[in-house]
Amino acid sequence: MGRSMAAPVPPMTPHPDAPEFLARHGWEGADIRPLAGDASFRRYFRVHDGDRTAVLMDAPPHQEDSRPFLEIGKHLRELGFAAPVPLGIDLSAGLVLLEDFGDAKVTPTLASEAEREAEIYTRAVDLLAELHRHAAPNIEDYDEPELRREARLFAEWYLPAAGLAEGAGYDEAWNAVWHHAVPARPVLTLRDYHADNLMLLDGGRLGLLDFQDALAGHPAYDLVSLLQDARRDVSPSIETAMLERYCDAARVEDHVAFRASYEVLGAQRNTKILGVFTRLRERDHKPAYIALMPRVWAHLERNLAHHALAPVRAWFDEHVPAAKRHL
Repeated sequence: MGRSMAAPVPPMTPHPDAPEFLARHGWEGADIRPLAGDASFRRYFRVHDGDRTAVLMDAPPHQEDSRPFLEIGKHLRELGFAAPVPLGIDLSAGLVLLEDFGDAKVTPTLASEAEREAEIYTRAVDLLAELHRHAAPNIEDYDEPELRREARLFAEWYLPAAGLAEGAGYDEAWNAVWHHAVPARPVLTLRDYHADNLMLLDGGRLGLLDFQDALAGHPAYDLVSLLQDARRDVSPSIETAMLERYCDAARVEDHVAFRASYEVLGAQRNTKILGVFTRLRERDHKPAYIALMPRVWAHLERNLAHHALAPVRAWFDEHVPAAKRHL
């Protein structure tokens, strides 16, 4: 859900330079097959050469900067986490050849093996607790101005699409709660840490994807991203158990304060997502994400019920009636 400039959605055909790029990196004549697109302008292809495979990421350089992805991936691997190894890089063309983590994504796995939910989410929460033991690298902070900019996506995109005016006090309501969202000790915040970006690898490890927008932020943010997933329902019992597990594993001293931060960051994230999904439809001609909005609204309404969000809840109650909480 990174920042992208408006442009036509690129077709799922390989970049014209892809065959020559692959040949330069030892994959001459390899077969290139569409794999996936995402909410940005990146596209992914699987490259087949006999029994070996790799993933080709095509990130148009005038719309996507692949350097943060490569830098954060290197940092994660140095810490012992599984981020795909780059096998070839051409930033001028926007092409990166990556290690293939296979097809065992968490989301489809849980769709067919629902009984594994607690096991897999436990692994994902333990990974976060381990990651947060390390200091954040030298990257930009996920600070109050950035949190505010993202929350404003709702006002800028969702409200006009719903036929609503912003009304007074939106920024002021959020300003009253940001102190819950800025940590004393920032950690690496991947910002899209959820089931669709987690791969089940051999040996019980989880592979990490889509971390190019990482910032140094609050440890509760990625926990919210995981447990209040826009794309799949996480059972309430799992959310509660995993919150407790994280607090124990990360040795959180004040569970009450951490929960307030979790809810405030959840409200910020879910408000942002409503704005982003609307923008994807209105500007980028990607309407499919609108179908996920009811789940996001349900998350947001649960966040707003927390006492820490009273000013924001009051603004929503006054300016966004229940009949307008969908598009």
